Amino acid sequence: MLRIDDLHVYYGEIHALKGVGLEVCRGEIVALLGNNGAGKTTTLKTISGLLSPRRGHITLEERSLAGVAAHDVVLRGVAHVPEGRRIFNRLTVRENLTMGAYLRTDDGIEPDLERVFTLFPRLKERIGQVAGTLSGGEQQMLAIGRALMASPRLLLLDEPSMGLAPVLVEQIFATIREINQQGTTILLVEQNAAMALEIAHRGYVLETGVIALTGSAAELGENADVRRAYLGE
Repeated sequence: MLRIDDLHVYYGEIHALKGVGLEVCRGEIVALLGNNGAGKTTTLKTISGLLSPRRGHITLEERSLAGVAAHDVVLRGVAHVPEGRRIFNRLTVRENLTMGAYLRTDDGIEPDLERVFTLFPRLKERIGQVAGTLSGGEQQMLAIGRALMASPRLLLLDEPSMGLAPVLVEQIFATIREINQQGTTILLVEQNAAMALEIAHRGYVLETGVIALTGSAAELGENADVRRAYLGE
């Protein structure tokens, strides 16, 4: 579904991604692991058109994303849940969700709204509440729900567990798995490697802008270097 080849991305003179290559097949959850500064967020931003690569190729369903504007990437079927949630704090829950569907003209918006409320019943309870007054966990639910309102075939998730209590982390990851089972392909960036590998099919380890390891989730979970660096063993 998604293929990245020899991707090089710079911030000024800083070489952030150094020939990154990866694939995401339809129906998968693929985890992208790595320490802070490894280039995980840069990878997602480049896929979604927020950054331009200096070299390399990104193809979605065999169509190039080269030079495609961010809003057109959404129209191609990609939605991005950014690190830190980035919800519209002064808008209500309903208004945030409606903003997720701003490019849509089809008649599936209301059914998708109900889908979000089924996945996250708490949001339905808070539908008229100003988003900035929600708890951290509720804001993360809202950020994911807003992305789903774009009706994506590929969902990019950047650190969905950041700052959440353990019980909420489990809830969020259970919902991510459910979203995938409903047919949405997912590329997941996550510091909580144990949880990510628990729900992922495959994974990549990114180190200072280079893919250092790849394999099935089980293989990465058993790798001594991964266990030492990311699983605290």
